[in-house]
Amino acid sequence: MHGLLPALKRGFKRWIGWRRLGVAASIFIIAFAITSLVRTLKGIDTGVILTALTEIPRGNIGLAAICVFFAFCTLTFYDFFALRTIGKKHVPYRIAALSSFTSYSIGHNIGATVFTGGAIRFRIYSDYGLNAIDVAKICFLSGLTFWLGNIFVLSIGMAIHPDAASSMDQLPSSINRLIALGGLASIGAYLVWLMMGEKRRELGQKGWKVVLPSAPLTLVQILIGVVDLGFCATAMYLLMPANPPIDFMSLAVVFILATLLGFASHAPGSIGVFDAAMLLALPEFGREQLLATLLVFRILYFVIPFGLAISIMGTRELWMNVVEPWQERRRLAEACAQANLPKQVAAMERERALRQANQR
Repeated sequence: MHGLLPALKRGFKRWIGWRRLGVAASIFIIAFAITSLVRTLKGIDTGVILTALTEIPRGNIGLAAICVFFAFCTLTFYDFFALRTIGKKHVPYRIAALSSFTSYSIGHNIGATVFTGGAIRFRIYSDYGLNAIDVAKICFLSGLTFWLGNIFVLSIGMAIHPDAASSMDQLPSSINRLIALGGLASIGAYLVWLMMGEKRRELGQKGWKVVLPSAPLTLVQILIGVVDLGFCATAMYLLMPANPPIDFMSLAVVFILATLLGFASHAPGSIGVFDAAMLLALPEFGREQLLATLLVFRILYFVIPFGLAISIMGTRELWMNVVEPWQERRRLAEACAQANLPKQVAAMERERALRQANQR
């Protein structure tokens, strides 16, 4: 018996592994969601959807857009908090904001957020002397902020309205309330564990070591995630049909569960997964009306930020790789001409300036 568990562990690592298991889980979630979505959308009248779009109050759409804007403003503190936690205080807030917004918007729309978002972060932070290990630490701490905020809000919501979660996970309300209390207890235990000394907060070793935030800073970390989720859930709430009425906390529970499913699937923009979860969990609403709501929310939260992020990154790359080197070459050429330097020396100076510009 003592040799069986190590053998199973070695067999798991060799033949399956966490990476393959994660890919299989993502494929299963996506396949199940698409199947459910196709079944739910049977008989949908596109004309009714268009009518439902016109019935959403313009004022509510404007307020939802403002909530999405503030949600992304809060999102910028994910990276800023992580940078200060690992001691990279020389990186200004504007760079942290740029990295958070572009990595999340582009990564979540393309899919495989861990890899795409990490690559974007590395491209931005490498200009400030950060290496791949630093970026990995930032991704880890940003992800921790996301999960702490989600668990905290979801646990409170499920404790108050366990029936809202039952509509999605099909578990009894009593079980969902126990899960919620367990989530809150786990956060409390985590905070107590953090207070037991700095050594306990150290994860990894040598260059890979990251020191977790202290308990008071973890409360700030949780607050960042809560505010972000609050703005997102409020945006969805403002776009929901007026009838039948639904309270904010119940919708927030469904919204967070759908968001987590979409995140776990790694599907581009959580397409299909998020929508199917919302449709299945809210059967009391007309399908056409709910689809209209989801369409407007997807435009506000996914499409517009994605377009802005692509434009910002494209403009930044064009400026750094084309405009700045050209300006440097032109400036040196004018300086050499004014100093009456020989053409050969001027050419060497231009070549040196070009190499320096490309290294930045």
